[in-house]
Amino acid sequence: MPTSTSSSPSKEKNSSPNAMTKDALLREYLDFAVDTAYRAGRLTLGYFQAGVRADFKEDDSPVTVADRKAEEVVRARIEQRYPGHAIVGEEFGAQGSEGASHRWFIDPIDGTKSFMRGVPLYGQLLGLEIDGHVEVGVAFFPALDEMVCAATGAGCFWNGRRAYVAETASLSRSFLSCTDVANFEAYGRGAVWQRLQAATYYRVGWPDAYGHALVATGRLELMLDPLMNPWDCAPFPVILREAGGFFGDWAGTETIYSSAALSTTQTLLPEVLRLIEGKQGKRAGA
Repeated sequence: MPTSTSSSPSKEKNSSPNAMTKDALLREYLDFAVDTAYRAGRLTLGYFQAGVRADFKEDDSPVTVADRKAEEVVRARIEQRYPGHAIVGEEFGAQGSEGASHRWFIDPIDGTKSFMRGVPLYGQLLGLEIDGHVEVGVAFFPALDEMVCAATGAGCFWNGRRAYVAETASLSRSFLSCTDVANFEAYGRGAVWQRLQAATYYRVGWPDAYGHALVATGRLELMLDPLMNPWDCAPFPVILREAGGFFGDWAGTETIYSSAALSTTQTLLPEVLRLIEGKQGKRAGA
């Protein structure tokens, strides 16, 4: 089973008892989240490429028995281990106190469209928000056997190795991805997509959570989504932050509550934001 921080280098710690307590708690939460996401993700493999039929929800998004079963596994484990924590899941909604300091966000299968077509780029997402700030995040891609995870102050890890964003200095040599090109026009963001694709070196279709994980692991410089729910992206603020990058809205604020989201590097973020605002534009190779 993938480990969260098995190859983590030793880190100098604050001598404050409170800081040590928080650090230990975050590592406990991270280990729990990694194990839980792994178990739920492995369950989905029993349904993958097996002819599972998809139903369609009111918003026309697909859902399968694998989505529901995986979320049930995650919810049951959280309820047993942390009964005072609130839970928000894509398939079964919210439970627990609205004022709870700890809230888990579950996307049992992010990329159900990929899953239902037998494409291995779907993920199991689990994020923990503490006092309004995402502190722990796990993205597991079962069909690829890839685990990307992080906790505040503990680093970002990709299958047990430290992960960092790319060191690319300019968008003109950057790889850009999105989930569905049509969504940019559908949500009034077509001009943004045109400016960014003109400014980048290569445009590819590595969709959904996998695109954001690729940015965190240095394999992609920019992932853009014009439509996003909190459970679609809950792990990524801390994953990108600990990898040296940025995840948040199109105004440069780290959040999981914006309708639009992006992942990129800290180096490229100012240029990306200028292009989104329409203040700058240049073609690849310029």
